[in-house]
Amino acid sequence: MKQFVIGLLLATHALLASALQPYLATDKLAAGETKAVMAAAEAKLTGAGFKVVGQHLPPAIASHGVLVVTDEALTQALLGIGGTAVIGIPIRVGVKNDGTVSAVNLEYWLRAYLRKDYAKAENAVKATMAKLEKALGAGKPFGGEVETSDLPTYRYLAGMERFGDKAELKSFVSFDEAIAAVRDGLAKGVAKTAKVYELVYPEQKLAVFGVAMNDADNGEGWWVKKIGVDHIAALPWEIYVTEGKVQALYARYRTALAWPSLGMFQFMGISSHPDSTLEMLRQVVGAKAAAH
Repeated sequence: MKQFVIGLLLATHALLASALQPYLATDKLAAGETKAVMAAAEAKLTGAGFKVVGQHLPPAIASHGVLVVTDEALTQALLGIGGTAVIGIPIRVGVKNDGTVSAVNLEYWLRAYLRKDYAKAENAVKATMAKLEKALGAGKPFGGEVETSDLPTYRYLAGMERFGDKAELKSFVSFDEAIAAVRDGLAKGVAKTAKVYELVYPEQKLAVFGVAMNDADNGEGWWVKKIGVDHIAALPWEIYVTEGKVQALYARYRTALAWPSLGMFQFMGISSHPDSTLEMLRQVVGAKAAAH
């Protein structure tokens, strides 16, 4: 019996060890206004060799902000894979005015986004995570566990979307035309959106844009506050471009991946969010409303 119990404990530990969480809680900084905490985090990140490409201060969540950075080695590894791997290039770091700092767990997100191609970028992912740890301190995982083996095919429940499902917003004749449409829509603030960052790679005909959604009724402020602002590093949302195709991850996938421990009643409480988010992003590129 004793050997059985020990074996069961070891098996349980092995199962837990194989799970990943979406965020890492890193060393705290001095408390202050959100912008001041962001500036302190930015100094640490740039000092470690990261390039800051965007800042996101959701107007409805004044206590929190997000820095978006890139790492050259990780960028090149993902461009080498190509296609939808471009969505993994931006690295998000969340801050709170009490000095709390969180970073995305790159292994979690890129196992989900790269799927069968993760091994091609694994060394670059590990190296970038080591740089983040050097910049911000060793992170404690949080946010809800997902088995590592489940991430490549992750979905919240049977029948819900996986990576890439319902992702296309609009197709254009060329990459340049697609990029111009995204830039124009964000510059005009269509559907009360705004650009947080843009990363364009003309040689590979790939791009990814960070999109702030500031609409008081349908934007990110109301639903993030309902399900947990500590996951602020989930933001901003992405529009990505491959060749002439403009895409975005559907919210029942993207939000569930960012809040994997979300309860069913919590998810039902933001039930309008997936479709309203998709429609806002479609409007950015001038797509016709989808039929539901």
